[in-house]
Amino acid sequence: MSDTAARLNLVPDVDLAARMFDELREKSRDGEGVTREAYGPGERMAHALARREAEALGLEVTADPVGNLYMTLPGRDRAAPRVLLGSHLDSVPNGGNFDGAAGVLAGLAAVSGLKRAGFVPERDIVVMATRAEEAGAWFPTSYPGSRGALGRLKPEELQVKRQDSGRTLAEHMREEGFDPDFAARGERVLTPENTAAFLELHIEQGPVLDAERIPVAIVTGIPGSRRLRQGRVLGEYNHSGGTPRRYRRDAAIALAELAVALDEEWALLEARGHTLVVTFCTLATTAEAGFTKIPGEATFMLDVRSVNPASVDAIFAALARKVPEIEARRGVRFELGAETGSLASPMDAGIRAGLARAAEAAGVRHREMASGGGHDAAAFGAAGIPAAMLFVRNQNGSHNPHEAMRMEDFAEGCAVVAHWLREAAG
Repeated sequence: MSDTAARLNLVPDVDLAARMFDELREKSRDGEGVTREAYGPGERMAHALARREAEALGLEVTADPVGNLYMTLPGRDRAAPRVLLGSHLDSVPNGGNFDGAAGVLAGLAAVSGLKRAGFVPERDIVVMATRAEEAGAWFPTSYPGSRGALGRLKPEELQVKRQDSGRTLAEHMREEGFDPDFAARGERVLTPENTAAFLELHIEQGPVLDAERIPVAIVTGIPGSRRLRQGRVLGEYNHSGGTPRRYRRDAAIALAELAVALDEEWALLEARGHTLVVTFCTLATTAEAGFTKIPGEATFMLDVRSVNPASVDAIFAALARKVPEIEARRGVRFELGAETGSLASPMDAGIRAGLARAAEAAGVRHREMASGGGHDAAAFGAAGIPAAMLFVRNQNGSHNPHEAMRMEDFAEGCAVVAHWLREAAG
């Protein structure tokens, strides 16, 4: 912790966060990693733990109709627009312990430190634990918890089915004691009128900060995406020994050709200055495939992301060119299926400037960078609430059991949050 932070008594309660990280890991351990199911037992446990600790700190604790948790340090003017900070507590299956949870625990650590310093904010400071941010791993929709609170979750999205249970988002909400009809009616808990700002601390999820030996980054924007979740290539099953190359309609080779073509297009775009990612999340033959068979069907999922929509569109333009060429050459047919996606979200310039001032005041080295993944902050920005993010460096990536974060780096991030709160809520 910096000397400046200590002199100002803005010392976040990192010991509280460390103890909570340990308990979260122990109670959601799944082999090497952790699993905290969205709108399921793991997420329920994590929210109960956060509620317990917030109540022990003397915070006001409430939940909204779709299950988001609010832990409030009251301000002098209870009618003033609140300052929100937080993240999510669910995880991907067999994932890491810090993705999402770091933002909630950083909020509690910072608020605990402010309380110990005798700081009384002018407006409410609210630590928020959202629901189901990792919806992509559980439900095929984006940010249903935060968007449900913001009045932006569409009624038809409540009918999407969780991938492991086959039951709908609405059914899971009801099972956890919440009210999906609130979201279906488009009602809102959070608005630009009652919320001044939203800040989300999160692990970086990539190698940049660790490689550059910088503990913290201020995020410039969250990427938008275009996604194909149910792509298919239809060819013809045939004998692998008896069918010469010119007579084959090999779906697997056609799909591989598409993957290589889009990877090459990605490299060309990067050389022209674009920043984006292109991922074939799955490439697979179907259950009918087997030894001595030419694959007659293959499936794929494609995820393209960038803060710049033109970069994403350029990949999909290449897709539109390449598919008919490969179909004609390979004798196959592509079915791309429905497209999903999200809009890019630039982070609020005012909050970013405030975070830079806070980092300087706390003596924390930092840089700016774009996010690679999607986060709840994007939902707040889309709803017209000023939103920003702070990254803390981590090791071994994310969405895997080996995800890591040094507590000294987390402490640096918490110090920035505490200094920012002092300005934003003071």
